[in-house]
Amino acid sequence: MEKIEHKMIAVNGINMHVAELGQGSTILFLHGFPELWYSWRHQIVYFAEHGYRAVAPDLRGYGDTTGAPLNDASKFSILHLVGDLVALLEAIAPNEDSVFVVGHDWGATIAWHLCLFRPDKVKALVNLSVHFFPRNPQMNPVEGLKLLYGEDHYVSRFQVPGEIEAEFAPLGAKAVLKKILTYRDTAPFRFPKGKGLEALPDAPIALSSWLSEEDLDYFASKFEKTGFTGAVNYYRAFPIDWELTAPWTGAQVKAPTKFIVGEVDVVYHIPGVKEYLHNGGFKKDVPLLEEVVVLEGAAHFVNQEKPDEINKHIYDFIQKF
Repeated sequence: MEKIEHKMIAVNGINMHVAELGQGSTILFLHGFPELWYSWRHQIVYFAEHGYRAVAPDLRGYGDTTGAPLNDASKFSILHLVGDLVALLEAIAPNEDSVFVVGHDWGATIAWHLCLFRPDKVKALVNLSVHFFPRNPQMNPVEGLKLLYGEDHYVSRFQVPGEIEAEFAPLGAKAVLKKILTYRDTAPFRFPKGKGLEALPDAPIALSSWLSEEDLDYFASKFEKTGFTGAVNYYRAFPIDWELTAPWTGAQVKAPTKFIVGEVDVVYHIPGVKEYLHNGGFKKDVPLLEEVVVLEGAAHFVNQEKPDEINKHIYDFIQKF
């Protein structure tokens, strides 16, 4: 871990913090919510040892990346997020026409859109936990999730600026992160007003075996400094994302793809998702999809929970290209 290099790179109007290690073809690792480059610590070391250059940024609004206006959620649209990555690749890999991309959670969503907007930039894709969600021209995702899960669902609760931050503040970043990162329930996240994190069941053990006190402290130290607004703004930008992505309604993802999800991942248990993944709908939207892997016993933060299995899955796939 101490060999990992850290640098700041000016991209797309922000200063992006990047962790990297290794020489060879670039693999761009994109973290999710509420995470950091650190979520890929196991992958960075593994792929550097296996002849690749592993690059993991703190995404816009996260960690040591600075410069995004936190008080304006519209500056966290999917076009901004993908724009950051296109500029980053120009800066760090000017001699590579395309790179390998690995995304988890929000990082997976950004990776799907990178493939839609700039397919020339992606050699092959491995996405974890969050499958491709084709755009529904009838309804934006916030309204759709409200219909499905009601007002207490976390996406609904994240919409009002400052509201969820005020509920999280007295608890402290460490308590919030511990609850979310160790969540192992297939029921959706709900934050009923006034209850804060009490609605989420505790992890069955003090810390999940894959998340040490030291790991949790690292995440917490960054979120104590930045707060949660940058991270939550991705959800607040859902309605504008829906408007801006209208031109890509019905578009396919044309990158060679492998998808991996945990058996007890909350996303895998959204109504209709298993049918979409396994009965042909996913393959129709992602025609170069080669494999869907369901990891037994794994929950949402699968790259940290099962790093050895995930590393092997990624390595076996990208070796082909």
